Amino acid sequence: MSGVLNKLKSSLSKTRANIFGKISRLVLNRKIDDQLLEEFEETLIKADVGVKATMRLIETVKVKAKEQNLIRAEDIIPILKDEIISLLSIENRNVPQDIKETPEVWLIIGVNGAGKTTTIGKLSVIMSSQGKKVIIAACDTFRAAAVDQIVIWAERSKVDIVKSQEGSDPAAVAFDAATAAKARQADLLLVDTAGRLHTKTNLMEELKKIKRAINKALPDATVYSKLVIDGSTGQNAVSQVKQFGEAVGCDGIIITKLDGTAKGGVVIAIAAELQVPIEYIGIGEGIEDLQPFDAREFTEALFS
Repeated sequence: MSGVLNKLKSSLSKTRANIFGKISRLVLNRKIDDQLLEEFEETLIKADVGVKATMRLIETVKVKAKEQNLIRAEDIIPILKDEIISLLSIENRNVPQDIKETPEVWLIIGVNGAGKTTTIGKLSVIMSSQGKKVIIAACDTFRAAAVDQIVIWAERSKVDIVKSQEGSDPAAVAFDAATAAKARQADLLLVDTAGRLHTKTNLMEELKKIKRAINKALPDATVYSKLVIDGSTGQNAVSQVKQFGEAVGCDGIIITKLDGTAKGGVVIAIAAELQVPIEYIGIGEGIEDLQPFDAREFTEALFS
C-alpha cells in the first residue's frame, strides 16, 4: 500500500468505521434477503451517504446480486465498492476546451470556519511549486486578521497578493486583483472571500458582486466557483452546495477536515445528488494533506 493511501486510510478511520465497519458486521454469516437490504439501507443513510446515493447503491446491489446468483451477503461488498467509485467519478464539465491567454480565476467560497483561507494558502504552495504564476486576492476584508493570515501564506509560497484595508469593499479588491493578474500575466488568481451562511441573501448577493467585478476586469477569463466544505458538516453540506451553486455556480468542491470525522460519507451524497466534482480533500494540517481527490483511492481507503 502506498504512503498516500496509508495516510488516507488513517485519516478516514472514523468514516471507515461508520460505513465499512458497520456493513462488514451486518453481512457476516448472513444471506442476501429483504431484511438484510433494509438494514443495509438504514446503515448507509445513518452514515451520511444520503437518500439518493443509498437508493442507487441498494438498487445496484439487488440487480447485480440477482444477475450473478449471489447468496452470501458478504459478496455484495465488491459490488458496493465498484458502484461508489462510479458515483464519485465525476468529471469537471466546465473545463474550457481552448486555452485562454487571460488567467484562470478560482473564486473560493463557503461558510464560516470551513477552512477557505488555509485552503487557498495550501493551493498557492501547490500551484506555485508546479511552476504556475499565482496571485492571491485578499477579499475577506471583514474577519479580523484574515488579511494577515493570507499574507503569511503568500510569503510562504512566494506568490503575489493584492489586498486592502480591513473593511474595504471586497468587490473593489477583486477588481484590482483581477486587473493585476492580467497585467502580470498570472496563470491563476485565487480569490479569498469572507465566510458567509448560505441562507443569508445579502451576503450571497455580495458574492455575485465580487464575481461581476472579476468578469468586468477579465471579460475573457474563465471564472470558477470552488466551494470549500467542512467534512464534519454532514448532510447540511448538500444544502450548502445547492445554495452557493444558485448564487455564483459551483464548479468544484474542496472538502476539508475529513480526518477525525465519521461523517465523510457525505462525499458520496454530494456526488450522487448534485453531480459536482470533488477536486481536493483535506486530511490533515500539512500542505501535503490537501490532496487531489481520487475516487478509487478514496473508496479503497474506506473499505480496506
